[in-house]
Amino acid sequence: MFTGIVEEVGTVGSVREAGNGVEMTLQARTVLEGVALGDSIANDGVCLTVTAFDDEGFTVQAVGTTLERTTLGEFRPGRRVNLERAVALGTRLGGHLVQGHVDGVGRVTAVEPREELVLIDFELPDEVDEVTVLHGSITLNGVSLTVNDLPRPGVCQVSIIPYTREHTNLGGLRPGDAVNLEGDLIGKYVRRLVTRRGGGDAPVEGMDPIRLPGY
Repeated sequence: MFTGIVEEVGTVGSVREAGNGVEMTLQARTVLEGVALGDSIANDGVCLTVTAFDDEGFTVQAVGTTLERTTLGEFRPGRRVNLERAVALGTRLGGHLVQGHVDGVGRVTAVEPREELVLIDFELPDEVDEVTVLHGSITLNGVSLTVNDLPRPGVCQVSIIPYTREHTNLGGLRPGDAVNLEGDLIGKYVRRLVTRRGGGDAPVEGMDPIRLPGY
């Protein structure tokens, strides 16, 4: 489990094929503190297991399914990556509950500087759109953000402050860039609760229909 508060921006050191997936090394410093084999680290919002590490970075593997569902298949040496270690019980939850399980890949449609802020619009896959509400939470490349606006169906807008631009890789996003998206965890459970087992729009037997704000 993560919070969506990025600890540092690392750099992809190497990428090589490994079976139907890839093995990657990432250069980092902060997330190496106390690291152990088998630990989980979120890489642009994707939870991956540390398989090796040294004083300069760590190694992870991503299987074919992960490459298909995320932007990891586009990772090349030199790419900047948002990194966060798994949350430790007893620490402050500065963002929101983030699993590191990407629900889908979106595309940036607009980047608009506005005084000290930058507004970023991006497309939402259906599975993320269904649990996204105005002023709710969404995870973009592993960063916990508040939904600033829903300008049109299937599109979400977030507002990036200077600190976030400086301490994550979101400041480098441009229209057309692919981004990893994770929908709000609570929203996903509520959606599941109010629909029949197996999906659909029909409510669970014995429950009154519920419509969430923004749906």
